[in-house]
Amino acid sequence: MSKTINGFNEHFLWGGATAANQVEGAFDEDGKGLSTADMVPFIPKEKRGLGFAIDVNSQYIQDVLAEKTNDIYPKRFGINFYHTYKEDIALFAELGFKVFRLSINWSRIFPNGDDEQPNEAGLQFYENVFKELKKYNIEPLVTLSHYETPLGLTLKYNGWYNRKVIQYFTRYAETVFNRYKDYVKYWLTFNEINVITHSPYTGGGILIDQIPEKNSDQIAYQAVHHQFVASALATKLAHEIIPDAKVGCMLARMQTYPVTNHPDDIIKAQEQNDLNLFFTDVHAKGQYPDYMNRYFAENDIIVEKADGDDEILKNHPVDFISFSYYMSISVTTHGENDETAGNLVKGAVKNQYLESSDWGWQIDPKGLRVTLRDFYNRYGKPLFIVENGLGAYDHVEEDGSIHDHYRIDYLKKHIEQMKEAVKDGVDLMGYTAWGPIDLVSFSTSEMSKRYGFIYVDQDDYGNGTLKRSKKDSFSWYQNVIATNGEDL
Repeated sequence: MSKTINGFNEHFLWGGATAANQVEGAFDEDGKGLSTADMVPFIPKEKRGLGFAIDVNSQYIQDVLAEKTNDIYPKRFGINFYHTYKEDIALFAELGFKVFRLSINWSRIFPNGDDEQPNEAGLQFYENVFKELKKYNIEPLVTLSHYETPLGLTLKYNGWYNRKVIQYFTRYAETVFNRYKDYVKYWLTFNEINVITHSPYTGGGILIDQIPEKNSDQIAYQAVHHQFVASALATKLAHEIIPDAKVGCMLARMQTYPVTNHPDDIIKAQEQNDLNLFFTDVHAKGQYPDYMNRYFAENDIIVEKADGDDEILKNHPVDFISFSYYMSISVTTHGENDETAGNLVKGAVKNQYLESSDWGWQIDPKGLRVTLRDFYNRYGKPLFIVENGLGAYDHVEEDGSIHDHYRIDYLKKHIEQMKEAVKDGVDLMGYTAWGPIDLVSFSTSEMSKRYGFIYVDQDDYGNGTLKRSKKDSFSWYQNVIATNGEDL
């Protein structure tokens, strides 16, 4: 007899997700070195364009290091999680978290990236965090590299464009696997690994202006090959050091629709989806897909591989696939259409059937079901939604309350579609909402773009008391977890 699935299984991992560079602060405390994220300034709204763009070049970094700029660097102070982690984790426990996704700041462990010995103070900090999570029976889901490369590796090697960085990453991975093997079972290698093709600096610590003879696509795809190899080697190490470890990859999923049913639009959408799924193809199937041969040839891209690279990729695929999902995008080959904004996206066109967020991101809950089905049909591996949420302006009432019904509505509709996908037969491990507590936005370094169930009293310039308070969505999500997604 066939088995009917009605909802999430009893072991479903509910929780929330953050990144070290967006919450920790303490950028120069206890031996931490500078990271690429520490050099990213706050971008006022009037200076922003559509899409994801962080333009940091070598001259700008030199100016920052020489203190010649007047910019503000919010990721250096974050929301002070480095000092408030006990208070914040207690709130996550009150929400009922089963899992908390966080990242380790590589430059807190190896300040320059290529140091011979790790920084004990940095190692101890994360051990303290994991012990605090264990106290509340919250599983850590740990990202090794979340939009941060030690600045020393950028200045000395130009980041992931240089193959030498593989050895420094695997040394770092081996160090943290050995240190935290009793605390961490779930690991991710690179956050949104495809971001490197949109922003080589963000995804790979690469300064494009230092390689003038190469086009940016050539640089990005060569660098991501190095990350693929490093990811596979880290997966191998994790399985050897922590026998019950589960290692996943992480993709910024850009579900792409054709604007019309014209065959040219359908082919273009298919091509865009393939370019996005290329990254999970390599991680999950252990080899480069054939369709990329044409793309590389037509764009003058030659990926240099070392002997044995293909075998490393083939022998060490990931155990599960994780991804972020905020919106879908639409493309067309004809006509004039209004552009829409989005995470990592520029040039997509508006979908007339969808609403948009305060930041112009198109809201598409049913697209999440499409994404889950496509992923599972393509790979047959367990899936984990590790980022999904609504960035919005929140208004604090005179009594301190925050009525974020719009956030509840967004999350409710997406969780409903998750449940539909599970009924379709998709093996879904868990869901970590981004971010459970207000944090510094990565792309614009602003605080006013708020995601959390927990409000943090801080503005875009770092002013405020840092007091934590609960929004209406706090009790709503608390009930969602308590009922395993049955009461939305």
